[in-house]
Amino acid sequence: MSGHFKTEDRDGMRIDWDVPIPMDDGIVLRADVFRPQDEGRHPVILSYGPYAKGLPFQEGYPDQWRRMVEDHPDVAAGSTNKYQNWEVVDPEKWVPHGYVCVRVDSRGTGRSPGYIDHFSPRETRDLYECIEWAARQPWSTGKVGLNGISYYAINQWHVASLQPPHLAAICVWEGAADFYRDMTHHGGILSTFWENWYDKQVKVVQYGLGEKDGRNPITGQLICGDETLSDEELARNRCDFGAEIRAHPLDDEYHRARSPVWEKVTVPLLSAGNWGGHGLHLRGNTEGFYQAASTEKWLEMHGLEHWTHFYTDYGRELQKRFFDYFLKGEGDWPDQPRVFLQVRHVDRFEPRAEEDWPIPRTRWTRLYPHPDLTLRFEPPAEEATLEFEALGAGLTFTTEPFQEETEITGPSAAKLLISSSTEDADLFLVLRLFDPEGNEVTFQGALDPHTPLAHGWLRASHRKLDPEKSTPWRPWHTHDEPWPLTPGEPVEVDVEIWPTSIVIPPGYRLGLSILGRDYEYEGPSDPDREVIGSFKNRFTGVGPFLHDDPVDRPAEIFGGRTTIHLGPDLGSHLLVPVIP
Repeated sequence: MSGHFKTEDRDGMRIDWDVPIPMDDGIVLRADVFRPQDEGRHPVILSYGPYAKGLPFQEGYPDQWRRMVEDHPDVAAGSTNKYQNWEVVDPEKWVPHGYVCVRVDSRGTGRSPGYIDHFSPRETRDLYECIEWAARQPWSTGKVGLNGISYYAINQWHVASLQPPHLAAICVWEGAADFYRDMTHHGGILSTFWENWYDKQVKVVQYGLGEKDGRNPITGQLICGDETLSDEELARNRCDFGAEIRAHPLDDEYHRARSPVWEKVTVPLLSAGNWGGHGLHLRGNTEGFYQAASTEKWLEMHGLEHWTHFYTDYGRELQKRFFDYFLKGEGDWPDQPRVFLQVRHVDRFEPRAEEDWPIPRTRWTRLYPHPDLTLRFEPPAEEATLEFEALGAGLTFTTEPFQEETEITGPSAAKLLISSSTEDADLFLVLRLFDPEGNEVTFQGALDPHTPLAHGWLRASHRKLDPEKSTPWRPWHTHDEPWPLTPGEPVEVDVEIWPTSIVIPPGYRLGLSILGRDYEYEGPSDPDREVIGSFKNRFTGVGPFLHDDPVDRPAEIFGGRTTIHLGPDLGSHLLVPVIP
């Protein structure tokens, strides 16, 4: 290693602070390296992301930390917690097991200079260079694994497509994949999450804030670099992320350059998703498992908050077993079921192994909407239409109470015949659960405490399908050209509904809501969990994943009236995965 950095032994680890990692274009990134105190070689767990390696979890994300350790004391147990960082491993729980933990501040953030351009080919190349750098170090065996939540998971899919020679395994914990479909445009509808996230979580730790920001409480170093730049200089050193996304409403080269190439993702992988992750990560975890070319791949699905199980004993021990095998050649990981689900009940989760995803024994079941707002197993006997204000309460169809316990686990889809009073319409489909008294049952999602079963979205002008990639349970829209509507003229649309898991008790009803705007939870509020300091909006049922951009959704087009056409031969139905 070359360049100035500080090494010290503390808390049972040898720590190299602010190690320089030169990139192929001359930029030098900075990393902290936590390693065993012996002189041996060890496998590496590496992460590369924008949240500033010198910012403690407890300071940067106090709401999340407090809730997690209150509800899950095993997270904080066995560690001083001084080295905890947002969404990456605690080195005090990995170094004693013979791992080196490398945390890299991504280009333009924390103590790494450069221009911020999230998920760009330049960033992906940086991560490739960091992997190969780590493999060459004297403390490394040459085997590198990637681990981390969200940002630190998303870019794993991307860099795996480049096939770094020393990348031995990836653990993608709640990580989106497709930049267009998973992240920026749900069914073609712009998600405003990224612009808000950029303001609240990235600009606040941009390299060059220097004396304007805080210091690492352990090292005393400035968290955001030793330079203090002007606001104008800071602005020149970052992309206008929200504007760039807004400027690419179709799935063009901009999005494809920030998405995986599935046939090139061949590294052993563990994809760990969250049933409550609608709006960002969930689809990436299931699609990543389904589409990646890897012959050694596993899927795990869990619940609770986005940040929780990565840090609990349950999640950490799962990760460790995976990396022990692929980085050390040790342990029983080959006995791990290919698919391992925490199946959701209304009051608990039950673990269960499966052979594949979607579950091979699934009974794909059609439910038909009727004019009386019921969902039934047979189509309506006569043709009818139902109309709703696009920006109003929409329509909700419900089944009869279930007579016996019924499990729905997997992806869903809907086929609808619709028309609009304008030249387009946005469709927001929500799977919901209602108790015997008619009250909606929601769940702690990845972020929102009142998360329904599942969401699906489609802009009607984006209804064009790719017949080769589409399946009955997951329609694949090309998003490459708009097909405007003729006002009043019906068209058939297929809507992808992201996966879910629920064991429906007897007496409960399944519901399907069709709206022209984001779902809003109507039950009692929970102020302590509806407001988190690192997000701009109060959570109202969809967390921070809103679709409220007035440029993307002008009221004169998306504020009209939408009509659902029903009938015995018109084909409108909901397809759900019933597990016998």
